[in-house]
Amino acid sequence: MAPELSVVILDNASTDGTPEQAPDLPKVRKIINRENLGFAAAVNQGVRETDARLILLLNPDVRLLTAVDELSAAAERYGLAAGKLVDDKGRAQRGFTIRRFPTAWSLCLELAGVNRLWPSNPANRRYRYLDRDLNEGGAVEQPAGAFLMFRRDVWERLGGFDERFFPVWFEDVDFCKRAIDAGYRIEYVPAVQAEHDGGHSVRQLKEGGRARYWCVNLLNYASKHFRPLAYRAVCLAAVLTAVPRMVAGMIRARSLSPAASCLDTVRIAGVRLVSPRAAIGRNL
Repeated sequence: MAPELSVVILDNASTDGTPEQAPDLPKVRKIINRENLGFAAAVNQGVRETDARLILLLNPDVRLLTAVDELSAAAERYGLAAGKLVDDKGRAQRGFTIRRFPTAWSLCLELAGVNRLWPSNPANRRYRYLDRDLNEGGAVEQPAGAFLMFRRDVWERLGGFDERFFPVWFEDVDFCKRAIDAGYRIEYVPAVQAEHDGGHSVRQLKEGGRARYWCVNLLNYASKHFRPLAYRAVCLAAVLTAVPRMVAGMIRARSLSPAASCLDTVRIAGVRLVSPRAAIGRNL
């Protein structure tokens, strides 16, 4: 007998009328947060609201295109599984659907903007799985948290998502890294597909704050998973690349507002460079 399906719709203080659009059905539970708790905290909150053995995360900008039976079978067997994300034309979202875990070198290139300017560089090809056929299933390192299934016992053993990654970015990378370190496998199942708009929630953040949150959470990840020397290298890269990133942010935003965020990022990265053991979190 197939397990009973339960749906939890969790709204993280949206302002676009999303809660009113969600269906009122007997097996659909809506949770409306009055403040944005961040993606990681919201995921943990949603998981606690259901006793389902398998949990499927779907971002609000993701629409299922196929059944998920194969995904469920893979998650049951290995612990975690993910399908293929495609755009509105059915093209695989290469570089986002699945990635390898970032190295200190790939994050330094990311901070410097090299991966954006030269996406085919060897480090970025490896990081974003540009050397892999996305029609080929099998074990992967880091699928996008926008479309991820995992067993409840995996979530419980790992202590859930790390809520210090706020409001978004790198919490899914950290969760997958801890899962693989704990001996689980993440299976990529390309036959299961979903359409992904991309950046729906992130676009709600102001340009300056967006850059700061991304950089701080990148440093949070490096703090947890890199050796001290590699971590310090990433912190130094964050300091040295702050000005060009600030200029690019001001051009995109057509505003001086990213400047304050840049100075804050330099402060945070500088503190971590000098004191690598500084606690990770929203500010440090």
